[in-house]
Amino acid sequence: MNGAQQILEAFHHHDISTVFGYPGGCIMPLYDALVDDVGTEHVLCRHEQGCALAADGYARASGKLGVCIATSGPGATNLITGVANAHRDSIPMLVITGQVPSGLIGTDAFQETDVLGMTLGIVKHSYLVDSADDLPAIMEEAIHLAQSGRPGPVWIDIPKDILLAEASPAPSAAADTAQPASPDLSEAMTMLRSARKPLLYSGGGVSLAHAETGFRDFAETSELPSVVTLKGIGNGGKHSTHHLGMLGMHGSRAANRAVDECDLLLVVGARLDDRATGKLDTFAPNARMIHIDADAAEINKLRPADLALRGDLNSILESLTDDLKKAPLAIHDWQKQCRNWSTTGGFSAADNEEPLAPITGPAFIRQLSRITQDDTVIACDVGQHQMWVAQHYQFDHPRHHLSSGGLGTMGFGLPAAIGAQFADRTSTVINVAGDGSFMMNAQELATIRRYNLPLKIIILDNQCLGMVRQQQELFYNNRESQINLDDNPDFVAMARAFDIPALHIERTDQIRRGIETILAYDGPMLLHVAIAREENVWPIVKPGASNREMIDETKRTTKAQREHVA
Repeated sequence: MNGAQQILEAFHHHDISTVFGYPGGCIMPLYDALVDDVGTEHVLCRHEQGCALAADGYARASGKLGVCIATSGPGATNLITGVANAHRDSIPMLVITGQVPSGLIGTDAFQETDVLGMTLGIVKHSYLVDSADDLPAIMEEAIHLAQSGRPGPVWIDIPKDILLAEASPAPSAAADTAQPASPDLSEAMTMLRSARKPLLYSGGGVSLAHAETGFRDFAETSELPSVVTLKGIGNGGKHSTHHLGMLGMHGSRAANRAVDECDLLLVVGARLDDRATGKLDTFAPNARMIHIDADAAEINKLRPADLALRGDLNSILESLTDDLKKAPLAIHDWQKQCRNWSTTGGFSAADNEEPLAPITGPAFIRQLSRITQDDTVIACDVGQHQMWVAQHYQFDHPRHHLSSGGLGTMGFGLPAAIGAQFADRTSTVINVAGDGSFMMNAQELATIRRYNLPLKIIILDNQCLGMVRQQQELFYNNRESQINLDDNPDFVAMARAFDIPALHIERTDQIRRGIETILAYDGPMLLHVAIAREENVWPIVKPGASNREMIDETKRTTKAQREHVA
């Protein structure tokens, strides 16, 4: 077999059945091999960034490895944003690119770029293959690395001549499956039992470790009040008794208040990023911290842990659960206090019952949450709509909430939803987008049509870059700069140009009919939802400020009020 055929052989060996890609000159030998291949479904996206983000969405929704393929030069550079997105959120991904023939590397040949140099900071590991005989072993190692420990993207750059050269299958080294030694949990239990206000703080590491069941058993047994990061939404399920919501910049008052008051913070699979903690030296000021994580690099990175537990989340949580079943925690007063905060400090904006009233973002998302089934997958873009989904949609599982966390990639949602739909053709997948984000990868409407995916698209259209406008209003003296999108296309007509049916709604009494119509349609469909330009996400914390300095609509100072005072 040649190098290209060896790649497909590795796919078959590891049950990789779906890949996302876009052909070109230097990767053409692999596409030639695909002609005769049985068992690998190649999804042709319409832009390489769409390929990478679709592979990302496939991995998030399925828990499997996402794979994307592109050619050299612009093909590789177009992948970079999507690969960086996967890296920041620790998504397992295999990236394969063609490179100019070995003898031309370093000569500025047509479509040559230094892939290894450009991607050094956005991959877990990378390879430039210099021998066809090395390729089988590299494929084995790359697939293992992408999924082991803390997952992430691994990039293999392969010169065209090596894809064409005969490769001898070499016996691959056994994968290193060693886990960190199970830590001693006695000190953790002592700290938990001595705390009067312990709080459970979980993130995306729970689903990355496939530890959802173990986490829920621990949460239910411990009865700890809990908060989550953006990537941790759904960890405890939608009916979690002691859940206080998301913390951080757009978190609930209850969650941020509990973090501020707790005396012990039990961090499970979270990295204490700035959008969650706010000003770090004011974060959980009264608390000791136990940090459980698979990645040693995250422990003590931003805040020293009083106790670090590195290892497999499943085994650690199982052991803690077993100990707590023998003797439950006595934290009734703290639980009662947190329930009171949850009642008064959640996301409780009332729906407007006036039928002809304009649609508000939160009201629409709450209706969407009530109408859809528990197993619906929501893939968000980035912006105000993303935060409304995080605040107001009730998720029953973290893999049902696909959202770009660490990188905040506009244009993520549509290709990620495509990836999620390929992960399960029978599931209901909805892309919730803003008008700005939607236009970033709108070309992928052609991919939806090509494969007749039953994907649903909802565009919350305020004809501006809403999150930027909100921060300009609140923190830049309302000096708006380059945020108007009032020249948007007619999104309904645009969808129909791709042979995708579409509806437009703009009044409160149209919400239910619009949602039920797109869900009932047997095929792809788009719902265009007009919302007010001036609508904001509440609450909000100014970037760099303490989470206790949350601003809500009642504390908002409008431009007119400021001018009146002046």
